[in-house]
Amino acid sequence: MNKNHLAIRLKELRNQKGKSQEVLADESGLSLRTIQRIENGDTNPTGDSLKRLSNALNVNPDELIDWVIKEDKRYLIFLNLSALTFLFFPMLGILVPFILWTSRKDKIKNIKKLGRDVINFEITWTILLFFIPFLLFLLSKIGLLESLTLSIVFTVTGFMYFINLIYVLLNTLRISNEKDLMYYPQIKFLR
Repeated sequence: MNKNHLAIRLKELRNQKGKSQEVLADESGLSLRTIQRIENGDTNPTGDSLKRLSNALNVNPDELIDWVIKEDKRYLIFLNLSALTFLFFPMLGILVPFILWTSRKDKIKNIKKLGRDVINFEITWTILLFFIPFLLFLLSKIGLLESLTLSIVFTVTGFMYFINLIYVLLNTLRISNEKDLMYYPQIKFLR
């Protein structure tokens, strides 16, 4: 842990919360001198001190330690490709990207937008995957669709899987080339 980064971050968070060193010392249970030494970069806090400071500032300890947002194009590509788990089970295409996204949401540049777009698209796709065959069944029952065969349902479902696969692969290339994502249609479940 870099003392200077931690010192800058602690002072920045303390000022954002509108707290003086004295108030932070009282709320954290640490001595004023300890707060001053940490903010001056003279010492690193122990694990217990770090927990107390993060509790007093209402932040996660990671926000104090690891506050620089990094560029990690490989992780963004990995997150995007994790949506391919829909091939095994449609809900995995939502769950796996969601877990990967939340684990690094505030640590990697552009991950918030990518994660939201991938997850919103996969949720929308999963809803459509179950809704369209149901709609086809209803249309056949009320007479608007003459004959509904299992091959029609499998063809429509296969086409939807193919479209999802193409979108994931296309957007992986777009991430590699640092272009904007194209996940359409998507309902904005996550904002």
